[in-house]
Amino acid sequence: MKWPILRAFPSFSPRYLRPFIRICAQRSALTTGKKLHAMILTTGLSTSENSFLLNTLLHLYASCGDISSAQKLFDEIPHSSKDAADWTSLMSSFSRQNRPHDSLLLFAQMLEKGAEIDDVAMVCLFSVCAWLRDVGVGSQGHGRVVKMGFERRVKVCNALMDMYGKSGMVEEMRRVFSKMKEKNVVSWTVVLDGVLKWEGVSNGREVFDDMPHCNEVAWTIMIVGYVGNGFSKEGFLLLSQIVFHLGIKLNYITLCSLLSACARSGDVAMGRWVHVYGLKMVGMEMDIMVETALLDMYAKCGRIDTAIKVFECMPRRNVVSWNALLSGLAMHGRGQLVINMFPRMIKEVMPDDLTFIAVLSACSHSGMIDQGSYYFNSLQSVYGITPKIDHYACMVDLLGRAGRLEEAETLINKMPIPPNEVVLGSLLGSCNSHGKLQLAERLLQKLILMNPCNTEYHILLSNMYALAGKPDKANALRKVLKTKGISKVPGMSSIHVDGQLHQFSAGDKSHPKTREIYIMLEDMIQRLQSAGYVPNLSTQVFPGDDAGVELEKEQALFSHSEKLAVCFGLLSTKPGKPLYIFKNIRICRDCHSAIKFVSKIYDREIIVRDRNRFHCFKQGSCSCSDFW
Repeated sequence: MKWPILRAFPSFSPRYLRPFIRICAQRSALTTGKKLHAMILTTGLSTSENSFLLNTLLHLYASCGDISSAQKLFDEIPHSSKDAADWTSLMSSFSRQNRPHDSLLLFAQMLEKGAEIDDVAMVCLFSVCAWLRDVGVGSQGHGRVVKMGFERRVKVCNALMDMYGKSGMVEEMRRVFSKMKEKNVVSWTVVLDGVLKWEGVSNGREVFDDMPHCNEVAWTIMIVGYVGNGFSKEGFLLLSQIVFHLGIKLNYITLCSLLSACARSGDVAMGRWVHVYGLKMVGMEMDIMVETALLDMYAKCGRIDTAIKVFECMPRRNVVSWNALLSGLAMHGRGQLVINMFPRMIKEVMPDDLTFIAVLSACSHSGMIDQGSYYFNSLQSVYGITPKIDHYACMVDLLGRAGRLEEAETLINKMPIPPNEVVLGSLLGSCNSHGKLQLAERLLQKLILMNPCNTEYHILLSNMYALAGKPDKANALRKVLKTKGISKVPGMSSIHVDGQLHQFSAGDKSHPKTREIYIMLEDMIQRLQSAGYVPNLSTQVFPGDDAGVELEKEQALFSHSEKLAVCFGLLSTKPGKPLYIFKNIRICRDCHSAIKFVSKIYDREIIVRDRNRFHCFKQGSCSCSDFW
């Protein structure tokens, strides 16, 4: 758009300019919009009574994401000239810029100023509350909806249900749904999403089957629910219905959602199906979002070399693609490769704050202190990125893993922002690795204030007491949890065999092949002990110290979920085939030691993904080099 075009408007009348500004907003033509704004200011049109040009410009800036200009204009417009659309436009802009608290503050100002609250404002409010999981403010908004008679507004009710659903208030969500006189496909989809998340796939399927009409979003949510929870066969069945029977072509949003679910559950079989489908339906050049999700899936499913191949075949890559690869390499302990690839990255794209989280994490998992320190110190000076809490957390983790706990504590004390649970929890984990009991005791007191229900910190310190020969203190700490009614998060290990997910907990005897698994376990333990494996009983806390207790400790160790999953994998797969196991918590020291022996004795590559990283066990050693 060129300046001569503007001469076509007679006398620059607001009547002609307003539609033109709206077109700029629709086309995100911010540069042209700013030129119009400058012209309006220089010609004095903004002061014309009832021109509403500033209001239209406000919507332009808000829709184009120029939040500072939008807020400045909003403040310049007299209150008497602001309507509900002005308020909600700025609220929505704050939300899109990840500033939900500013949106809530603006809504409070609307109430204080007596501005008109319309259905759009309520939708904005509930969207923000859903983002923040703020049921308190959301339920107050629910009361206002009833008071204003908005209960018949479908969009308002849908946003209200979404807020309750994302916050885990499923009964409230269902109650709103049951009272709705009119329901559309979005209403049903919101309920389906909430039920699947909080009540499981069985209840979710009931909602899905009751839906009068299913669109692609509903099908995707149901399939992703199955895949994410390990019901691969059911997911494939629905996929075949939507693709082969209904003839619906999956779009990039559906493909990305499926790949994300595969990444979470470790279901590489479904991920490969999506890969083949994408190549057949779209061709060799898939959407960059799908390709990025694809490499992320392969990396998180333990196939990092395949992820690298996907990356190298991408015709174009953005910063998200690079971040996905670097994060995957970091999880697999390929720190040196991350450092080697970083110069190549900055020739293609500009790194962002997430890039450096991946780089620092890679240095941490690989013990690369000098490189990590260099990149941390270069954040502001070289790349113009202000270090965030996550960058400090990575650096504290890096120093702590290397045993430099005093330096890590000094860094925390010098942080310009208060340390959060991740930062202090990371240092506590390092105290456990390096036996710094006094520092751990101090950290626990701070962490309890931040999150009194997190059992991991208590268990870590309890284990440290046991290692230090203080069983009384170890037991006392666990009794505190029991007294408060806080239960330990159970360790779970999962393995995919023949397209089906098999899950195990410690001492699990619910699997159909339990008898065979425990026979295999007994044989495996005997072979491991003959090869030199010694059970690590130091962290097992049981009252008493006689031989019976020692035996009880051994049995508890031998039936950890990882070992049961390994036994099932050895029983259910062909000799020499790699085993891929996924854990919800950190792998314990004893299982780490035992699986190293298993990989050599049974000549198997065993890849374990725990909460922090991947461990690739091969011929008696682990890719982490015992540095985890």
